[in-house]
Parts: sequence; structure tokens; C-alpha cells
Amino acid sequence: MGHDVHQRVFSRFLFPIISLAVLLTAGTAGYHWMESLGTIDALYMTVITISTVGFGEVKPLSPTGRLFTIGLIFSGGGLVAYTLSGTAAFVLSGEWRANWARKKRHNMLAHISHHVIICGYGRIGRQVAHELKAEGIPFVVVDLSPEKIADIMESGYLALQDNASSEANLKEAGIDRARGLVAAANSDAENVFIVLTARSMRKDLLIVARANFEESEPKLLRAGANRLILPYRITGRRMVTMLVRPDVADFLDDVAHAGGMELLLEQVQLMPASPLVGKTLSQAQLPSKLGITVVACKLPNGQLNMRIGPDTVLQANARLIALGTREQLQALIKLAQG
Repeated sequence: MGHDVHQRVFSRFLFPIISLAVLLTAGTAGYHWMESLGTIDALYMTVITISTVGFGEVKPLSPTGRLFTIGLIFSGGGLVAYTLSGTAAFVLSGEWRANWARKKRHNMLAHISHHVIICGYGRIGRQVAHELKAEGIPFVVVDLSPEKIADIMESGYLALQDNASSEANLKEAGIDRARGLVAAANSDAENVFIVLTARSMRKDLLIVARANFEESEPKLLRAGANRLILPYRITGRRMVTMLVRPDVADFLDDVAHAGGMELLLEQVQLMPASPLVGKTLSQAQLPSKLGITVVACKLPNGQLNMRIGPDTVLQANARLIALGTREQLQALIKLAQG
């Protein structure tokens, strides 16, 4: 597609300009050789002849010079008209804007990193994009629908109108530099293909997939998804929580979607160089020093420890699930990194 665009731009815009430049050069050289004119006078004669403005000659022309002038008028007049009409059509059609936007998008895709690739921009994909933007995490949307791509562009998001299960398209979306991928297509079969392709390209990529039906769960997991989301199951659970434990539901909503509110829930990895490694929670004194509450700890082996206490030893590469303000959590992240 990019090759066709360049050919179209060349034929409608660059080729006439280049041809006109060649004609000016040839005309200048012709007058210089046949009429012994200086370079400036020869160029002047060429320009007034091609443009047919009707100014007087620099000096009377020889018969050969007049024949040369006739040839310039016929060839140059048509070329100038073609160049002007082609340039006007190119500008008025907005094609130059589309080409500029396409080049800008390609450049941004080539440099984006540590981002999330969203495959599918339906209701789920749109909400994922909204949440990632709120978190300040860069992302690229891949979808086949031109209407959805136009909507994405209007929102100022980076997007590709193409098939998300194609290796070439995922490569263009920067899968080799991505932090994660969301398979949010409406079809479970399509999500399976997306996950299979992404996993074959990146063994270490975090992949979260959407599933509409429970029978699709094992297929998506075998394809390589790390996490699965069943929208109807989650919606049902949340509705029951709101009915049975409304205060708990309100608390979870406030923590998970705090935005400008005070408390946030964050996961923080303990790096080997962190001064917290090897200490117990009581020795670390996180509540008194930072105002942080540690609610759980995911051990290096992947086990989630929900029963943490003062004697829980903090291990290297463990992940703390901590509750606090944005400033408190930033201080914890800095301490955890060493």
C-alpha cells in the first residue's frame, strides 16, 4: 500500500515538477548555445516562453532560435498547465494531509516502546484504551473497521487499520517492544488467532484475552494467553457484590478507579538491590515510615500470599500489593528499586 501511495504522489506531483525543471534547464542551455545568451538572460527567455506572458525578447532571435522557441511554447505550455492542475488537485483533495499523517504515524510506530497493543476496538477495546490513557500508558489500536479507525484518530490515539492476527501487522505495531497485548475482538475464534500469533512472536509478552464463552477459556490459555476476561461473568459477580456487599463494592471501585481520589492500589516489585529485601514487614515499618498498607504479596514462585503479617519476610523479586496515596506509592517504588 505504501508503494502505491508513493507512486501516486510521484506521478501527480513530483514527476511534473521534475519534468518542468528539466525543461527549464534544457531551454536555458538551448538559448545559451544557439543565441549566445548569458545564463540569466537564457533562463529569463525560457521562463517567459514557457509561461507565455508575452514579454519582449532579450534580443532578436535567429531563425533557429525562433524554431526552438516554438518548440518550448508547445511543450512547456502543456507541461505548466498539467503541473498546476496536478498540484492543485493534490492539495485540494487533501491527499498530502493523508500522506503526511501516514508518515507521522509510521514514525511514531517505529519509536513507540513499553506500550500495550489493543486488538479490536469494540466496547471492550474502547474502555481499555480509556483506562490506559488515564494511567498514562502508551498504546496502539489495531482494527479492521475504517469507521472505528476514524473514531480512534479523532480521539488522538495511535492506530493501524489492519488484521490483528497478522505477524506483519503486529510487528508494525511494535510487538517486539510492547509491554503487553489485549485481545479484545468480538469473536473468540479471532482472539484465539491473535493470541497464537502474538505468542509465537513473543514468548515473554503479557497477553490478556477476552472470552465470550466459557468453552473458549482452555483454547485461549493453550494458545498462550496469560489472563482471561469473561465480561458477562465479571459483570454478574460485580452486580451480586453490589447487592450483597455494597460497601465493599464501593471501596473496591474507589481503589481501582481512584483517578484524582486519595487512595490507590498498586503492585510493586522488590528488586534484589532494595534495602527492604530480607527484612520482615515489622522491620520494614512501611505503615509508619511511608503510610503504606501492604494487603498481599506475590512470591517469586507465583504464589499469592494473602495472609501476610509482621513476621512475613520480604523476598527479592516478590511483588507487594500495597494501598496508599500516589505520593506514598511512588516512595515505595523508589525504595523497592534500591
